[in-house]
Amino acid sequence: MTDLKSILLPGIDPAAPLIIAGPCSAETREQVMDTARGLCDMGVKVFRAGIWKPRTKPGCFEGVGEEGLQWLGMVKAETGMYTATEVANRHHVEAAVGAGVDLLWIGARTTANPFAVQEIADTLAEVGDPSMPLLVKNPVNQDIELWIGALQRLYNAGFHRLGAIHRGFTAQGTHLYRNMPDWHIPIELHLRYPQLPIICDPSHIGGRRELVQSISQQALDMGFNGLMIESHVSPEEAWSDSRQQITPGELGRMMESLIVRGTSGPGDGLELLRRQIDEIDRELLEILSRRMQVSHEIGRYKREHRIPVVQSDRFNDVLRSRVAAGEEMGLNPGFLKTVLLAIHEESVGRQIDIQEDGAR
Repeated sequence: MTDLKSILLPGIDPAAPLIIAGPCSAETREQVMDTARGLCDMGVKVFRAGIWKPRTKPGCFEGVGEEGLQWLGMVKAETGMYTATEVANRHHVEAAVGAGVDLLWIGARTTANPFAVQEIADTLAEVGDPSMPLLVKNPVNQDIELWIGALQRLYNAGFHRLGAIHRGFTAQGTHLYRNMPDWHIPIELHLRYPQLPIICDPSHIGGRRELVQSISQQALDMGFNGLMIESHVSPEEAWSDSRQQITPGELGRMMESLIVRGTSGPGDGLELLRRQIDEIDRELLEILSRRMQVSHEIGRYKREHRIPVVQSDRFNDVLRSRVAAGEEMGLNPGFLKTVLLAIHEESVGRQIDIQEDGAR
């Protein structure tokens, strides 16, 4: 993918981040039009709406289907905005292209299925315009090769106006985010393909509207080329993903407050690596915080059951197993012992505080 072309459509400022916004799902004609008018007033040029919605279990709202494509046509006719939607199979592509949708994207679940991506690529080669911009969301799991493979399938089908969407990766356990950002993966994608535009989807990363702005700013600080944000005229009444959508007015105020920093020039590669370190450090801090929360619960359990705080045999076993596992990953055993001892010391201190609190 050495001759990628711009995904920007005519009339969109190439010097500004690309903003794609609209509801998670097209629900009714009124909801689509009211949201589009509000976003148009905020200066948004590309309106997105889900027409078909993949759901884990049957019986959930799975989109309005082709009727929603007519509403996207009305948005374009009234506001002049470009339109975008997600496609997941041959029928979706044929219907969306036939309805004049300007931009298509492949969702995270579809990206994870090479057969589905190839079907989309083959269909686009038959019915699509090679000048149509196409975006590919990262797969649900942390597999950069699967992400690149999906982009390459579209490229090989003759579509060179490609971009990637970073929407985070499936989180296991309790996390701040709905989908973990794992910023080092899109950074690695950029290092491999510097000309590939990468857009951030803060709505799906955060999963909560109060996180959208901070994640958006972080993405812009890391040099992302734009944002795809879910916006609904009445988010609380949304038929899907109500917690992560914001109103057009909130989006407008957010856009005014976001800071777009200059490019870093010749040192861009080094700067990206430094940003990767920053993100990994943030992840380490979150993991340490979660570990100390568990240590706190262990301290409470020990207090209630009159169990001593320090159990040397248990710690020595843990230390040996963790050092051995770390060595297999290429980590220095002396460094590992220093880190693990510091964590253990802090954990013991917190548990002692709990014991003392209980004795008062």
